[in-house]
Amino acid sequence: MKPALLEVMRMNRICRMVLATCLGSFILVIFYFQSMLHPVMRRNPFGVDICCRKGSRSPLQELYNPTQLELSSTAVLHQTRRDQVTDTCRANSAVSRKRRVLTPNDLKHLVVDEDHELIYCYVPKVACTNWKRLMMVLTGRGKYSDPMEIPANEAHVSANLKTLNQYSIPEINHRLKSYMKFLFVREPFERLVSAYRNKFTQKYNTSFHKRYGTKIIKRQRKNATQEALRKGDDVKFEEFVAYLIDPHTQREEPFNEHWQTVYSLCHPCHIHYDLVGKYETLEEDSNYVLQLAGVGSYLKFPTYAKSTRTTDEMTTEFFQNISSEHQTQLYEVYKLDFLMFNYSVPSYLKLE
Repeated sequence: MKPALLEVMRMNRICRMVLATCLGSFILVIFYFQSMLHPVMRRNPFGVDICCRKGSRSPLQELYNPTQLELSSTAVLHQTRRDQVTDTCRANSAVSRKRRVLTPNDLKHLVVDEDHELIYCYVPKVACTNWKRLMMVLTGRGKYSDPMEIPANEAHVSANLKTLNQYSIPEINHRLKSYMKFLFVREPFERLVSAYRNKFTQKYNTSFHKRYGTKIIKRQRKNATQEALRKGDDVKFEEFVAYLIDPHTQREEPFNEHWQTVYSLCHPCHIHYDLVGKYETLEEDSNYVLQLAGVGSYLKFPTYAKSTRTTDEMTTEFFQNISSEHQTQLYEVYKLDFLMFNYSVPSYLKLE
């Protein structure tokens, strides 16, 4: 073999090694919003190379290339939601895409189901306990059959579900391209009040009281008693809001996942989500996902009446004592979630 050819081959090997090292640290966002390239996407945007389950159609095929020729009203609705996310990301690119890459740590909320080729990004306070239960049934290979028989605390044990950050870089990119990705969202301030009520008004949540309650009271309450500073179990909603909009808070550490923005948890401006389910249409959207996955005939989203659920009326009451200045600052924190998922500015807000 000629020396020149040997040198070229040696240099190619070196280049491949350098590239592999770089990919080990960062995920190149080559999968960024395929719908950006095809804004009028109505059929399968991935071509014919979708990785299918043996002997059946994949969820992506069912979604983008359905058996029936005419798109159903449900399919059109979800196309509209995808377009809304795409348009918002494009219009707010300076804010929504500050980083051009994602690290594996950014993918810890994306739960993977290998058998049904699904990726679910869970958002706390948006029915994520029941969806984690469903994912345990889907990935359990017969270990579970009824999601409601799975205790809530067991659904939140990280070892019971596999997340995308546990894969190698090539495996991550393959799954992001080939699996159907979905998430569920909720009106941002209703979700925020739900998080506050659960974490700061329930006596059993002592870990949140110690970690966040004591910090909030120390920073936001004048003349706080020693007992309040020690226990942190009587945080007022006004103090919680003041803590969230405090620049010191945002510099200090990331928001807890229960009140973190959806766009920061699931990165919808970097990852193309095929379905955006909403809390307001939770049962219909959930069962549509299960139908696309081919399990809708025997697995349904669990429903039950819960009288303590945070409602719009309840959220309105919580915001009555928040000043217009603080309302405006808080809206700015969650503005992208409002825009991206098509939630209008609440009528009770007094924005400056």
